[in-house]
Amino acid sequence: MGQPPLAGRVALVTGASRGIGLAAARALAGAGARVLMLARGRDALEARAQEIGADAIPLQCDVSDHEAVDAAAAEAQRAIGRAPDILVNNAGAFALAQVDRMDRTDFERIVSVNLIAPFHLVRTFLPGMRERGAGHLVTIGSIADRMIFPENGAYAASKFGLRALHEVMRTELRGTGIRATLISPGPVDTPLWDALSSGERTDLTPRSAMLAADAVGDAIVFVVTRPLAVNIDELRLSRA
Repeated sequence: MGQPPLAGRVALVTGASRGIGLAAARALAGAGARVLMLARGRDALEARAQEIGADAIPLQCDVSDHEAVDAAAAEAQRAIGRAPDILVNNAGAFALAQVDRMDRTDFERIVSVNLIAPFHLVRTFLPGMRERGAGHLVTIGSIADRMIFPENGAYAASKFGLRALHEVMRTELRGTGIRATLISPGPVDTPLWDALSSGERTDLTPRSAMLAADAVGDAIVFVVTRPLAVNIDELRLSRA
């Protein structure tokens, strides 16, 4: 048997203690990568990393806190000695409310986690990727990065902005050896939906009809294992 496709490579995944982030960490580790797992809750993060094994390194970090991101980046640098080969910007915040009824703090938190934090992480690690002439920036978008839904003022604003950030990066990085991919899934069954009581919102996709988080993890491995001369600019996922 040959080596796993990501042997010798390092991936950093945000929001890695649950949902899509955890599925991504498991899939990347399964493909041979060493995985730096970032998430806020230390206990859950360390438990999930232990489940994955020695190739998973837990780094507690609230990505909406710039100082915490800087500290985690420094710790990651000490652990691997360089910028990661793959950066998966996945951590997300979500809340539903009509624009005039949304709490300002919720709006700011969602934009901070979904848009500002990915920018901060890219700004932190992209210089090292440029110096190396290789790397892959994977951005987890959403169906809401191109479609508008009611009560989605904060989430859609953040995801449309994230899509724009990806498009700018793709334009700036073309020909540098650094790849950039936007993965935009439809509704995914993750803990982001836990705050919404099932059965009370008939306008939302039932969780039983959503994509599994593992499907997104598999998609991440797919895009980062394409030949180096191939960039998948965007990948949209939906439930079959």
